[in-house]
Parts: sequence; structure tokens; C-alpha cells
Amino acid sequence: MTTSTDATGLPDITATRDLMGHPRGLLYLSFTEVWERFSFYGMQALLVLYMVDQALQPGHVEAIAGMPVFRAGLESVFGPLSIQALSSQIFGLYTAFVYFTPVIGGWIGDQVLGQKRTVILGAVLMALGHLLMAFEVSFLIALLVLILGSGCLKGNISAQVGALYGKTDSRRTRGFSLFNLGINVGAFLAPLACGTVGELYGWHYGFGLAAAGMVAALITYLAGGRHLPPDTLKSRGTEKRPSLAPGDGKIILALVGMLVLGTFFSTAYAQEFNVMTLWYRETTDRHILGFQTPVTWLPALDGLFIVAFTPLAIRLWRNQEARGTEPSDLVKIGWGSLMGAAGMVCLVVASLIVAGGGKPSLLWSVACFALFALGFIYTWPTTLALCSRAAPSAIGGVVMGLAFLTSFVSNYLCGLLGSYYEKMEPVSFWGLHAAISLAGAIGVLAFYRPLNQILQPTPS
Repeated sequence: MTTSTDATGLPDITATRDLMGHPRGLLYLSFTEVWERFSFYGMQALLVLYMVDQALQPGHVEAIAGMPVFRAGLESVFGPLSIQALSSQIFGLYTAFVYFTPVIGGWIGDQVLGQKRTVILGAVLMALGHLLMAFEVSFLIALLVLILGSGCLKGNISAQVGALYGKTDSRRTRGFSLFNLGINVGAFLAPLACGTVGELYGWHYGFGLAAAGMVAALITYLAGGRHLPPDTLKSRGTEKRPSLAPGDGKIILALVGMLVLGTFFSTAYAQEFNVMTLWYRETTDRHILGFQTPVTWLPALDGLFIVAFTPLAIRLWRNQEARGTEPSDLVKIGWGSLMGAAGMVCLVVASLIVAGGGKPSLLWSVACFALFALGFIYTWPTTLALCSRAAPSAIGGVVMGLAFLTSFVSNYLCGLLGSYYEKMEPVSFWGLHAAISLAGAIGVLAFYRPLNQILQPTPS
């Protein structure tokens, strides 16, 4: 371990190299996210199945507090909704607002509470929300509490990862990839644990296990407090709080343009956890050596492939950097969008098999998840690294919130598009999503030059 001090005499955590050449704080932030994602994806793996099979069924839906008013509001806009269409709308709105509130949470972290206290508040709210999911009457209340908690936690913890590195530190993108690796360990384990428990032994037991995961996340975060970057809210010595400088507006506009382009991939990607679960259950041969795999195991493939592919991607990028051929962040985002389009083509082919009277192998779904996982590695960690590096320091948490805001848009669109699943042929439905992800790759190609001139840093 190597440490140095900054101008104030405090430890300079950007100079430490403890975890595969990265600051020790990355270890605690990554394991916090392992447990946070365990709780989030564990609940998400159950959510659509729980709504379709129980919560929204007659005899149960009447018990949910606020559901009559909520449903009436949706149907006043979209017309009468079947159980599947209503579940897709709820899924889309929930996952969308999970990624909208980080904008507010980022402002709270930057301006009011500081990032550390805001993350702690978010963890407490999320643990409470998962606990409330264990009771049918509080279903909508639980989703609201989870949305608020996630808003406090997401953007601020990602901003803290970025604060572990200097502005021109070449380790930044790989650091976010390692952070993303930790996230997806949780995403892999969650459907296997929470999903299996909920599907086989009772939905509410699965939701309770997700709550326990969030408590573990809070404990991990508190244990690593001294290794985390200081809050930008607090001045250190005579240092003034940073403010926006001339030229920052151009950078912010370029970041927004980059984020819009990434929305196309994430819209298609989000459908893996919504309608694809139902499509998979209805159409696919799920047997392996005579054993029928639980439906909730399918989302685990996303985390599994991301965990498996991330070290390979990091090695590839490191070798490319050594040769001077590593693609820019924008090029990586474009490649990721192209991989997402290829993943949806796999579902188009599988749907053609169904249309011909066959039952497609689960390998088509596996291939879809593998391609999307690789696309995710190329897009999302790269997006976070780019935002944390290029964002003006005065609004780092807000910019991270804007990054998550694109997921608000894409997850809402995912839910909206999913409500048309019963009205479209599967070939057309998945073909539409392939075209959406492809549009993101084309957009990167079209706007690459002006955006790259602003956002690509000079190597240190």
C-alpha cells in the first residue's frame, strides 16, 4: 500500500493503489454495490412474475393500497389494460423512476447532506422498501420508498468511485469496470437466491431476502468510511467549493448528447427483465438434462456473463492502450449498441422458430444475454467513467444523476413498449427492439467527431 497527502495534509486517496492497482475505497464501494444490486435484482427478478401470477389477479389486487386510483390514472391515458399490460406499465414506471430520482439525490449529495450521508439515507430507505414488499397491502408504497432510496444512493456512490481518481488518471474507466464487476456479482446471485426462494417457496420470502441484502450493503459501506473520498460539500482547509467555469456549458451539452445516444441501447436492454421473462416462460424449452430450470434463473445470466466478460474486456483494453489502439469512450458505446442489436436478433430468430411450430432451445436466450452483457460492459461503465471525468467538479453528483436519468427514459419506454407485447407478433416485437439498439450505434457514428473533440481527454 502506498499513500501520500494532499495540500491540506489529509490522505490523498487518489494516490493509493491497493486493489489490483486501484484505491482501497473501490473495494468497499464495489462490495456495497454487490449487496445493493443483490437486493435490487433479487426483487426485480420476481416483480413481473409476482404481479402477473398473484398481485394483480382478482382477489389480490383489491388489497393493494392505492391501486384503484393508480390503475384508473393509467387507463385514463392508455385505455383498458390487461394484467400483463398493467404489470409492464408498473415495471416500466418503477424502474424508470429508480433512475430519475438520482438527479435529485445527486443535488442533495452535492448541496445539502454530502454524498456519504445521502448514500446512508438511501440504503436505509431501500432496506425498508424491500421489507414492505413482503406485504401485499403496501406494494405500491414499497415501490415508492425503493425509488426514493435508490435516488439517494445511485448517483452519489458512482460519483464517489469517480472521486477516487484524478481527472486524467487512465485507471478510471477500468476502475468503473471493476466497480461494475462487483455490481454484477450481486446481479448474478440475486435471481438464483431471491428468485428461487420467491418462485418456489413464496414471493414474500424472496422479497424479505432482498431486504437482508440491503442491510448487508449498509454495513459494508459504513465499514469502509475512512477509505472513501471526502464530501465535496465540506470545504477542506481554505479550499473553496468549486463552481462552474467558462466553457463548462459546452461540456455539459456534449455529455447530454452522449447520454441520449446511450439511451437506445438501454431501452432494448431493459426489456430482458420485463417482457422477455414472460416470452421465455411461454415459448422456450427450459429443460437441461431433464431438469426444468426456474424462470427466475434467466435474469441471472446477465450478471453471470458480465462477471465473466469484464476481466476479458479490461485485459483487451489494457493491451490496446499499450499498443495505442484502445478505442475512445464514444466508440466503445457505439460497439455496445451494435452488440445489443445482435442480441435482439437472436430473439427474432427464436420467434421465427415458434412461428413455424417449433420450440426454440434456451441457447437463443443465452446468446441474447451474452451479447447484451458484452454490450453493457462497453456502454455503461464507460458512460459513468466519461461522466465522472468530464463533468465540472461543482456538479459531479448532478451529472451522475443525469447519467441515470437516461435509464429513466429507457426503462419507461421499455414498460410502454412492453404493454404492446400481446398486440404484436413476437418477431415484430423483438425486431423493433433490435432496430432501436442499432439506432444508437448509427447515432454514435453520426455525431462522433464533435462530441469526441469535447469529451476525449488528453492522456496523462
